[in-house]
Amino acid sequence: MSEFSRPFALDTIGDAPRTVSISATPLECAALAARFGLAAVQSLSAKARLVAQGDAYLVTGNMAGSVIQLCIATDEPVPASVNEAFEIRFVSPQHAIAADEIELASDDCDMMEHDGQSLDLGEAAAQTLALALDPFPRAANADTILAKAGVVGDDEVVIGPFAALKGMLGK
Repeated sequence: MSEFSRPFALDTIGDAPRTVSISATPLECAALAARFGLAAVQSLSAKARLVAQGDAYLVTGNMAGSVIQLCIATDEPVPASVNEAFEIRFVSPQHAIAADEIELASDDCDMMEHDGQSLDLGEAAAQTLALALDPFPRAANADTILAKAGVVGDDEVVIGPFAALKGMLGK
């Protein structure tokens, strides 16, 4: 069970599009923050259209979220807002195993499994949020803070014993 589960029964999804909206509660946001290693998930919501397509289900829509990440250099909070369109095809586990062998083009939609009874739009929104986040967030003042600490670049330090050795080598 996902921290943010919003199952939709497959037998309620027909050939005509069904539009749904979901949003995470504060408790679900806190659980998602812990799962993804974020300082906070302030909000997460999605609006989607669900349509049956044979034995698969196409879900298209938009996910919006607001999070606080931690800067990779200074550990300071970095707020981030995400507004991401998505297109996900939910398939049976048997179809998903067979699909592991297929190469997808960049235009192809993402694929997730359903359990034969329902598809979980909450989990899809949570995964979309995680994939949309900057994997290396940096605070606006990170370079200034690092320079004060003696870091000139991401791989260079100008204080300490190694700085002295570097000066002796003329590099």
